[in-house]
Amino acid sequence: MRFGLLGAGRIGRIHGLNVAARGDARLVAVADASSEAAASLAQATGAKVADADAIIGDAGIDAILICTPTDTHADLIEAAVSAGKAVFCEKPVDLDSDRIRRCLAAVERSGKALMIGFNRRFDPNFAALEKRLRGGEAGEIEIVSVISRDPGPPPVDYVKRSGGLFRDMMIHDFDLARFLLAEEPVEIFALGSALVDKAIGEAGDVDTAAVLMKTASGRIAQISNSRRATYGYDQRIEVHGSKGMLRAGNIHETTVEIATGQGFRADPVQNFFLERYAAAYRAELAAFIDACTGKAAPSPTGLDGLRAQMLADAATESARTGRPVTIKSA
Repeated sequence: MRFGLLGAGRIGRIHGLNVAARGDARLVAVADASSEAAASLAQATGAKVADADAIIGDAGIDAILICTPTDTHADLIEAAVSAGKAVFCEKPVDLDSDRIRRCLAAVERSGKALMIGFNRRFDPNFAALEKRLRGGEAGEIEIVSVISRDPGPPPVDYVKRSGGLFRDMMIHDFDLARFLLAEEPVEIFALGSALVDKAIGEAGDVDTAAVLMKTASGRIAQISNSRRATYGYDQRIEVHGSKGMLRAGNIHETTVEIATGQGFRADPVQNFFLERYAAAYRAELAAFIDACTGKAAPSPTGLDGLRAQMLADAATESARTGRPVTIKSA
């Protein structure tokens, strides 16, 4: 498959290098607002540098990877599918749910594949847990718990344009909770505080948050987020069911432990998402290629992106009002 990449920043570089490392794919062209970033990735992958319009219109390109700022995603998706390209787009499709709906309507009219970059579904440990969950090992699902804490907060300038913690950070956890619950939440209650960086609070956002969700059958999901974890990048899930519990813990830098009279001590957990989810990004790309070649349906879909965004919107409203919010149908 021949790929065009829009956006050569941190996440775009990961995807571009992953394409170039495969034997069944080739990165043809790269576009970025930074000519230096585009040239660097192009040199590393053997691709050419071009602008976004040229890449989308290139008949020699089969699929587009969209890794640009959020406010460009929906327009680029529509342009790419209209040009006959399959599309992989980093989350979110847009910060406005109605804009996402219009975008997804355009995708449906085109008949082209669209996959959204909720990479955590593809983490080997999380994916194995979900497979065993579906196999019934934990029995009927009762409570899903998702913990996601970053090692440090982003710059305040980023926070101001991010859409807020629930839409920017927790949206991954909303998708993961949906993935595990296998049932849509119908009610949500959220709390948020600015405890890590007062400038985040002054910008109108929170850096510490918790959410409770309930499905129609009564299953409960709880999510905990923080922009600060002094011990590294904290990523854990747990599913409690009628027969027992399945859980997946953090990944440490090594599996080495030392035991002394002071107790057991292990190496730190991996410190950043690029390390923690490296295997997930590779598996995600493989799934997209399978979807483009007819071996599987694209997943997560644009509808998954919309539903996660709706949960993020509802959580934002709940945290603002201090009241539970009923989730509308997509």
